Amino acid sequence: MLALSLALLVLYLLLRRSKAAVRFVIRYLTTPFKRMMGWLTNFLPFSLTEWVVILAAVTALFFLIWGIIRMAKRPGKALRLYKGVTGLLAAGLLVLDGYQWLWGLNYYGDSFADLSGLSVRPVAADDLYETALYYAEMANALSDRVARDGDGLFAEPLDEIFAASDTVYSGLAADYPFLDTPVRRPKRMLFSEAMSMTGFTGVYFPFTSETNLNVNAPACLLPSTIAHELAHQKNVAAEQEANFLAVKASTTCGNDVYGYSGALLGYIHLGNALYEADYAKWEEVYQTLNDAVRADLAGNNAYWASYEEKGTGAAEAVYEVFLQAQGQPLGMKSYGACVDLLVADYLAMEN
Repeated sequence: MLALSLALLVLYLLLRRSKAAVRFVIRYLTTPFKRMMGWLTNFLPFSLTEWVVILAAVTALFFLIWGIIRMAKRPGKALRLYKGVTGLLAAGLLVLDGYQWLWGLNYYGDSFADLSGLSVRPVAADDLYETALYYAEMANALSDRVARDGDGLFAEPLDEIFAASDTVYSGLAADYPFLDTPVRRPKRMLFSEAMSMTGFTGVYFPFTSETNLNVNAPACLLPSTIAHELAHQKNVAAEQEANFLAVKASTTCGNDVYGYSGALLGYIHLGNALYEADYAKWEEVYQTLNDAVRADLAGNNAYWASYEEKGTGAAEAVYEVFLQAQGQPLGMKSYGACVDLLVADYLAMEN
């Protein structure tokens, strides 16, 4: 099994050098498999992903402990333990191979920018300011169209947010036909607390083709996070492109709840970039935000700040390495690089 795992890894490393070969594998092998799995798991009201992960972890731990116990009882059987550990490593490598083939190859195929033709160029501070102001005004306009609790925070029912997810990409199908693919139901993670502890709001699992959501995080960004993970389900791998689509899909689907969440996400990325580029212009845009928007931003920041104090850096560091290994040199910062696409899209609308 180890030889097979190594062979698949080497073949993957060679295959990703050819964009034509990557296109072929994605179109005729991995995408049909993921769509079949998405169709099957769509019937399940729960996330199969987390149970697969838990079962795999428990199984690996069981065989490791079992092997150690056997060796302790039979010291002369160390060779068996060696074979057992080697087998576990081979199995782990095989899982990694599967993940790279099903998902890693998407980083080397056609990007959203390739397929959409959206031209991205260096962003001028004035253009960044205008785009940030555009999304700030949109968030303001939609902020009173969502339910709020006694503290003035976003309080839309989770059931309604999830129920509306099947139409979030309806507004983009005409402009980008390649995004017109079946939308499978996003799943709530039972272990959302664990996701918060590791700093994640959602994850796409290619083996089951499920989009899995952290429902403990502030709900104001849940709709746009769903749109982000659904972009991954549509084979958009790059995080900056998935973030752009989360904003664009949410703000064009005709649903005010998704629209508000998308505008808020757009402002966050654009505002962060503007803060570094021109603080005075950032302050000007920030002052335009109404109390409801500021309350949601403050609530979201406070939530994640509490987990940073508990230490969520380890998981983010691992994912940083993964992104960089997939040709994403910005690592986790690629989540914010969507500003280039947002500005380019805004300028295209203006022209």
